[in-house]
Amino acid sequence: MAELHPLIQLAKDTIEGYVRHRKRPSPPAEPTPEMRARAGVFVSLHKHGELRGCIGTFQPTRENVAQEIIQNAVSSATQDPRFYPVQPDELKDLEISVDVLSEPEPVAGYADLDPKRYGVIVQSGWRKGLLLPDLEGVDTVEYQVDIARRKAGIGPDEPVQLYRFEVKRYK
Repeated sequence: MAELHPLIQLAKDTIEGYVRHRKRPSPPAEPTPEMRARAGVFVSLHKHGELRGCIGTFQPTRENVAQEIIQNAVSSATQDPRFYPVQPDELKDLEISVDVLSEPEPVAGYADLDPKRYGVIVQSGWRKGLLLPDLEGVDTVEYQVDIARRKAGIGPDEPVQLYRFEVKRYK
């Protein structure tokens, strides 16, 4: 079996430990350079090709990426409101990805977006919706922004501020 990237291994160990024993691991004693950085992180779970959980932070909320992964891996497996919590018998079927986000930057409009390259954040007042880049079936900027609007409860005619970000995706 191929060795997993350290970020994926941390997410996998976190999910398995939490689902089986309700215990969170400590961050690695010797974190990799990626783990020591500060960034927003999303942990996505798929089972048989279907989304099974996805929770993240668009900006850092913890001391480092390792701690963001631990927090978001537990949340993705147990607190995504779209799904029931992951059960121990599902662990063997999970595919895990970790997206480390760049700092979001404001953009003037749709011309500055590309759903394959950039994730998008839409904001209207206190409501914010985010959609990661390069998602299957999301091929246009309009569709990407529409999904992010719906996630935030922002109507199609409400004015929004747009932000874009890039991700480094680990699988």
